[in-house]
Amino acid sequence: MGMVVVISLPLIIFSIILGFGCYFLGKHKGRKEAFTTAQVFGVPTPPPGSGEAFSSPPHKQPDNSANV
Repeated sequence: MGMVVVISLPLIIFSIILGFGCYFLGKHKGRKEAFTTAQVFGVPTPPPGSGEAFSSPPHKQPDNSANV
């Protein structure tokens, strides 16, 4: 019984230290990656030199006067 405690205790301590190490290294890497690469949401911009910028078509309500 004493041998099980002697073998398991260093393994448990090592696992806890390894878990904290992976957590902090991952957090540091994630923060560094978040600052270097920007996330862009939305319509992509046209390439330079393509002429006209992207414009959405005008929104027009359909004429439903025939349905009345």
